[in-house]
Amino acid sequence: MSLTDTELVEQANTAFYETMERGDFDELSDLWLDDDISCIHPGWPVLTGRGEVLRSYALIMANTEYIQFFLTDVKVSVAGDTALVTCTENILSGGPAEEGGELGPLVGQLVVATNVFRRTPDGWKVWSHHGSPVLTETDGEEDENSPS
Repeated sequence: MSLTDTELVEQANTAFYETMERGDFDELSDLWLDDDISCIHPGWPVLTGRGEVLRSYALIMANTEYIQFFLTDVKVSVAGDTALVTCTENILSGGPAEEGGELGPLVGQLVVATNVFRRTPDGWKVWSHHGSPVLTETDGEEDENSPS
């Protein structure tokens, strides 16, 4: 039984996150289109072109000892040779090991993401990734009892 486009796109989206978890830069590079790509990491400016986008992932991988993505609310929409995936990235990450060789503190982060894929002869490839942080109830709120 062959997979539907929706299933193939979901597989490509999963592969995108799994390669980041493994820190496999070469495989991650292969998942992106060869041309006109873009990426917005939370808090970063828009990155365009293969060089800028892939450099950003190399930098992230070099400075992240551990990262794991738990994807929720995954929705896939396919229109011809283009596909849109929206999801929530529940991220657990840790920085480079400290002097004693122990992993830096683990940090949890919630990001909503939009991943756009394009069909190629080699399968579905990432065209664009946009991640935005989700503010928790305590982010940016002042203590109600503090003076204004």
